[in-house]
Amino acid sequence: MWRTIDAHLKTVRLPVRTVLLSHHQNPPSLPSLEPPDSLHFLSLSKTLTTSSSTPYPPSPILAFTTRCINSVAFGRGRNLVPVRCISSISSSAAPNQQRTAVGWNEPVTCSELGDGGKGTNIEEDARQSIPVRAFLFSTSVDLKSLVEQNKKNFIPPTSRMTNYVVLKFGNLSQVAGLGSCISGSNCCYMVVFQYGSIVLFNVREHEVDEYLNLVRKHASGLLPEMRKDEYEVREKPTLNTWMQGGLDYIMLQFLNTDGIRMIGSVLGQSIALDYYGRQVDGMVAEFTDINRGMEKTGTFSMDSKKLFQIVGKANSNLADVILKLGLFERSDIAWKDAKYAQIWEYLRDEFELTQRFASLDFKLKFVEHNIRFLQEILQNRKSDFLEWLIIVLISVEIIISVFDLVQRSGFKFL
Repeated sequence: MWRTIDAHLKTVRLPVRTVLLSHHQNPPSLPSLEPPDSLHFLSLSKTLTTSSSTPYPPSPILAFTTRCINSVAFGRGRNLVPVRCISSISSSAAPNQQRTAVGWNEPVTCSELGDGGKGTNIEEDARQSIPVRAFLFSTSVDLKSLVEQNKKNFIPPTSRMTNYVVLKFGNLSQVAGLGSCISGSNCCYMVVFQYGSIVLFNVREHEVDEYLNLVRKHASGLLPEMRKDEYEVREKPTLNTWMQGGLDYIMLQFLNTDGIRMIGSVLGQSIALDYYGRQVDGMVAEFTDINRGMEKTGTFSMDSKKLFQIVGKANSNLADVILKLGLFERSDIAWKDAKYAQIWEYLRDEFELTQRFASLDFKLKFVEHNIRFLQEILQNRKSDFLEWLIIVLISVEIIISVFDLVQRSGFKFL
């Protein structure tokens, strides 16, 4: 009989632990209940029967089942295992009783209720993930005209920073305030900076071009190639700390408009700094070729006009990094709230803004050194030309004076 019950339990694949209690023996201790890996829900009552043909006298049977429920409230990886008494057989059953009904619960298949705990965690992680995409395709954006055409989407600033605007799309009635979550909603945000950077929050991949075209109408100084960078923000209200960093993502208890401004400012500076770094790398490569040519030939063929263009380009890049990007200006939001200051400092370290600016400054000093060297060479060339010109003019003047003297003295050439 017990083999029949055990075989049936294995057939339905239900993690059941049964404890048999008899009034002829001392009840054994309850074995430890180890929760299974997957999540099961018990339902649909079914009946097992026992036959009176067994040689043993009828004894009460008490069946326990275990059910594993994944619990998030008690921490990751911890499970609750409730124990339920299913049914019992009365000890006063008649000796001639042929069959006794035993009620138990049959599990519903996972296809009817969804995957187990692992699949649920994956769905929750996907739902709580907010994609962040940064773009740069111009060097300047007219923020005033952009706001004029998107007044209903404009979010008023909370600080004195005027080099960017925040636009909200989707459910405009939903306010991303304290403790509210953006993940899982249809709200998306766009942070546009005056120096050309655009940062999109919670925007799907196929909708990116639509939002970029809104800014392209007000952009100037379009670049030949658009730059792009991606990041990720995760919301977890049960997080023990305010924020937690990870590989290419940051986890927060919640993300509101101040957090969007803070994260967007760092990502906008990062992608713009990458563009200016590429510009300086181009100048370094050009001077490297000039120096290698001078090493072989002993001279160079650059004219003063091109050199002055490189000087202006280097100076404008440095000024844009310091003034437009505001790379060393701390946001007012970070000054007012230590939580956002923590985000600001972490993201600056994550994207290595200080180290990248130091590398950019070093390369600009190399360019400046080469510019000074080439300027001195061009200046010496110009001085040599003027000296020879003066010598020629003096020689011509002497010849004219001698010829005039000869004519006055009446000397005749043969």
